[in-house]
This record gives sequence, structure tokens and C-alpha cells, in this order.
Amino acid sequence: MRWIPLLAAPLLLACSPSSDAAAPQSTQAAPAVHPQSGLAVVPLRVTHAGTVHTFRVEVAGTPQEQSRGLMFRTAMGADEGMIFPMTPPRGASFWMRNTVIPLDIIFVGVDGRITNIAANAVPYDETPLSSTGLVKGVLELNGGRAAQLGIAAGDRVEW
Repeated sequence: MRWIPLLAAPLLLACSPSSDAAAPQSTQAAPAVHPQSGLAVVPLRVTHAGTVHTFRVEVAGTPQEQSRGLMFRTAMGADEGMIFPMTPPRGASFWMRNTVIPLDIIFVGVDGRITNIAANAVPYDETPLSSTGLVKGVLELNGGRAAQLGIAAGDRVEW
């Protein structure tokens, strides 16, 4: 009777330990990467009047990543954004060339506090939107999101 060994083989394989089960499990998660941009995604917190708002932001760290920014993107989640670290800190100006969605452009001073916000920047507008003073980063959120959450100049930003 040839069918008994054929039926028993899958049962034996299902019960035998796999080589993966014996391998140690890594406790460190792989860094998050945004599916569209391929940029690293990190948590970012804005503290306003004792309330902490948490976002998942893409990090545009290189000059190439920063010049592309959120150009050509058609949507972004409510608690998503992009951070542009400025190392060393400097004055910054942004525009909306090839940017499809309205954005709040939030300038983060060297002390980690918001210096100013260019709210609801108009898609495709090439008018420079500038920081007031030196910044260590610029945060972009969906247009109107800062006002919706009460985020304002003086609030602390950490990433």
C-alpha cells in the first residue's frame, strides 16, 4: 500500500522543527522606509501647551532628497510629513514648485522650537517661503494641519 507513506510524509514534515525556528530572533526592527520615496521614516513629536502630537516623517537628509522633497506627491496621511534636517543650522527658504498638495512649512529653530510657519503653502507657487532666523530643520505637514492641532510658533519639535 503505497498511499500510507505518501500521506504520512506531509505529517512528519509539518511536525519537524524548521531550521528557522532554532535561529535566534532579532529584537531590533528594521528601519521603516516610506514605500513611495524610499526615505527613512522616523517618529517626530510636536509639543503644544502640554499636548504631544506624534507624526511619522520621512527624512530628506541629502541635498538631492531635499531638493525633491514632496514634489509630485498626490496625497499624504494626516499624521505623516517630511523633515529636512539643516546641518549646520542656516536660514531656509522653500517653494512649492511641482508640489501638488498644499503644505504647512514649519521652521524649527536651533533651540528645537518653531520659529515660524508658512501655513497652507499654495501648490505650484514659486514664491520663496523663508524662515525667520537660523533653523536646524524644516517640517512639512499637510496644509492646515498645524492650525487644526493648534501647533504654533514656540512649540517644541523633536525627532
